[in-house]
Amino acid sequence: MELRQLRYFVAVAEELHFGRAAERVYISGPALSQQIIALERDLGAQLFRRDRRSVQLTEAGRSLLEDARQILALVDGARQRVRQRAAEAIPLRLGYVSWLPDNVIACVGPTVALRIDDWVLPSHVQADRTAGGSLDLALAWISAHSAHMHGLSAHLLRAEPLQAVCPGVSSTEPVSAADITVLIDSDDWAWSSWHQFATEFAIQVGASIAKIDDGGVTGDAFYAHVRDINAPVLASPKHHTAVTPPTLGHRPVAGPIPLWTWSLLHRANDDRASVRHAVEALVTLARDNRWTVPPPGSCWTPADDPHRDALVSGDSPPVAVESPADQR
Repeated sequence: MELRQLRYFVAVAEELHFGRAAERVYISGPALSQQIIALERDLGAQLFRRDRRSVQLTEAGRSLLEDARQILALVDGARQRVRQRAAEAIPLRLGYVSWLPDNVIACVGPTVALRIDDWVLPSHVQADRTAGGSLDLALAWISAHSAHMHGLSAHLLRAEPLQAVCPGVSSTEPVSAADITVLIDSDDWAWSSWHQFATEFAIQVGASIAKIDDGGVTGDAFYAHVRDINAPVLASPKHHTAVTPPTLGHRPVAGPIPLWTWSLLHRANDDRASVRHAVEALVTLARDNRWTVPPPGSCWTPADDPHRDALVSGDSPPVAVESPADQR
């Protein structure tokens, strides 16, 4: 008696029709009939009474049906558990854009193996990769709409206040948000998330927008734009590898403070224990380090930020425009 014969038997017993049962188990009608005959021969009992108009279970067939269902349930359960354990043994792949906690691997391990993905790509690409399965987790910026469309859960790990880079020396004296300039690059694919964030910020607070075409949202080209504009320019959350020139300084932004949110993304239907453990460990790390606590004062996030309600105080500027559509 083979497991496949039991599956064929259960299909015929539940359908009471060889044609429908054959379609259900993806074999031909004659092949199904031969497998049932072989099973009856092995058991030494007739399982069905069949004629041209009907198929009925015999007493032996009714007796076997309950046992067959239990056997198949046990086999299916064992297969699922083995696959689950095998999946848990595979390291989780974590992608990121520019911010990554220094002790992320130690925080998640040794219970769960974590591998940092080598491809440092824009937020919308990391969201696509997580949804598609080439990443298990990602640290990225995402809108609530995009998270929903991708089938992703987004857990806040960091609310990063963005600063301005200005002519002169660094200072703790804040720059008014309305006096800021934001840079929008012609490469909309590479800077999709930044464009969504910066454009909405400029519209709502009355900041200026400067169009560029050299990728100067970061790096030496960014500092060149600050010198050319000769006014405070909002620094993106993309880490600047270039050293800040001595003629430029950093200052906080106020009225309101722009908050860039880093979300820990994973597929909403991924119920693996390793993923749950990693999420719990990183959320705890963020809470213990107070990364998710907004600074005092009026803060701003885009209208479609998934963490907006938890971060933006009631005295923040009202939402004046709809959030721009996700650019993916």
